[in-house]
Amino acid sequence: MASIQKRLPENVPGDFFVDATCIDCDTCRQLAPDTFREQGEFSVVYHQPDTKDQARLALMSLVACPTGSIGAIERHDFRAGIDAFPFRIHENVYFCGFTAESSFGAWSYLIVRPLAAGGNVLVDSPRFSSRLVKRIAEIGGVSTMFLTHRDDVADHRRFAGEFGCERIMHMADGARRLGIERVVEGEEELCIGDDLLIIPTPGHTRGHMVLLYNKFLFTGDHLAWSLERESLTAFRSVAWYSWPVQTRSMEKLLNYEFEWVLPGHGRIHHDTCENMRLHLKRCIAWMQARD
Repeated sequence: MASIQKRLPENVPGDFFVDATCIDCDTCRQLAPDTFREQGEFSVVYHQPDTKDQARLALMSLVACPTGSIGAIERHDFRAGIDAFPFRIHENVYFCGFTAESSFGAWSYLIVRPLAAGGNVLVDSPRFSSRLVKRIAEIGGVSTMFLTHRDDVADHRRFAGEFGCERIMHMADGARRLGIERVVEGEEELCIGDDLLIIPTPGHTRGHMVLLYNKFLFTGDHLAWSLERESLTAFRSVAWYSWPVQTRSMEKLLNYEFEWVLPGHGRIHHDTCENMRLHLKRCIAWMQARD
């Protein structure tokens, strides 16, 4: 729980606040941009919620925060934030909330699919919460857990134990050591259903992969939207394995069409396939200039 004694002085006066344990994961700023913004290496409250919708988004941010760094002075029914997850992004794709500190607040997603099509897919793991598990169970549970890379596995074991789902991960990121049921090898694409395509994209880590589901591309730490550059981007400072290899992996994505980029870290973006391709080409040129 957030501590009023550690409340950051940059917060505006009022009910909601962020304390000094914030790790600047950006979750609250994405969920509730009317309330939270970046201040140095932290998020802070720059505008107190003054509508019911803003208050709900602030409570969702409080629940999703991986470090419990968001607090409120007044009494609230926190179920408004808890029961909002999984939160629908578009069509049958949801954000799980409950981000994990062990994954530095990485976002996890749920694809809701009929059992006849293979069932629901959990993309990376959120923090384990009994309320979240209950809600996911109500909408069909989890049949498959796709883990993009080693950094964002969080509570994968507990979710796998709860739902009895098959986990998929690349061998080069230690999948066998983690007891993963389906281990991917090499860099060839792999179909795991009529609508699911695994694309190995080494660079951030040796075994990083992305998942293409129809028009949705789940990108882990490989690709995200940059508000500053107004284009797709990658993160050179955290290319743990190889920036040149990650650049080549980025070029591979030019072979695919998608309208959504849903990263573990960084901003979500939606656009036409044509514009996504233009942004991707711009990102690749930017990366090549930094080799």
